[in-house]
Amino acid sequence: MIRELHYRVAGAATGLLPGAHRSRSGAAGFEFRGHAALQDAPDARRLDLHASLRDPFGNWRVRLHSERKSIPVAVVADLSASMGFEGAQRKLDVLADFTESLAWSAWRSGDSFGFVGCDETVRGEFTQPQTRTRGAGILLAQRLRALQPEGRNANALMQAHRHLPRRRGLVFLVSDFHLDLGAIDTVLDSLAPHDVVPVLLWQPAEFTLSAAHGLAQVREPESGAVRWLWWRPALRERWQAAHDARRDELLALFRRRRLAPLFIEGDFDADAVTHHFLA
Repeated sequence: MIRELHYRVAGAATGLLPGAHRSRSGAAGFEFRGHAALQDAPDARRLDLHASLRDPFGNWRVRLHSERKSIPVAVVADLSASMGFEGAQRKLDVLADFTESLAWSAWRSGDSFGFVGCDETVRGEFTQPQTRTRGAGILLAQRLRALQPEGRNANALMQAHRHLPRRRGLVFLVSDFHLDLGAIDTVLDSLAPHDVVPVLLWQPAEFTLSAAHGLAQVREPESGAVRWLWWRPALRERWQAAHDARRDELLALFRRRRLAPLFIEGDFDADAVTHHFLA
């Protein structure tokens, strides 16, 4: 069963189609916005007699009620080789679960859904233009679960904005963010017209050394480079310090842009995503 999650945007929705998000447009909704002259909003059913009597010029006044509108929702996903890492869960499987749940939730809310998958290039088979199709996320999720990523980098994330709608929407930037900080800055600059939620997919096994000490083989997933290291207490401490420093650097980068990152460390939990927006 696909788990539904709930999200919202910070500002008012600017769409034309009805949906679930607050807006400042329309006149026949349920949220009172203000008054207007009858000639500007000719709907006699919404006449406000008290406001009309208070009008110093003796004009008829009608009540305006903002309508709920839809927004475009999209996922921009890193599909480089590091996303193929498998701990207790495989990162791409977690991404598939997230995509399937978000697409279903967008359909339930009346929003359109899109997906842009990137490694060294924008992957055409993982690019879904904005759609309101009910099962848009199911096929994408199946493809993601079957993918064996081989991309040596995720540089095409900088081009993903070209495949997104021009109208402001909600964009989930999903990656493990094992990228250069300058590249992350560039990607976020390109997505600035939208409300962006960075989603960090991490697996605890990425940052946990299996052996207490001894010779161990480590592999860099995107380049394929393999090294042998002798684990010792001092190196273990440096490993953990590097992980903590990286997390702090990413949090500082997002904080400068007033972005609230969502960490998914392990399996996907729809309720945790909902809590991120409601907290």
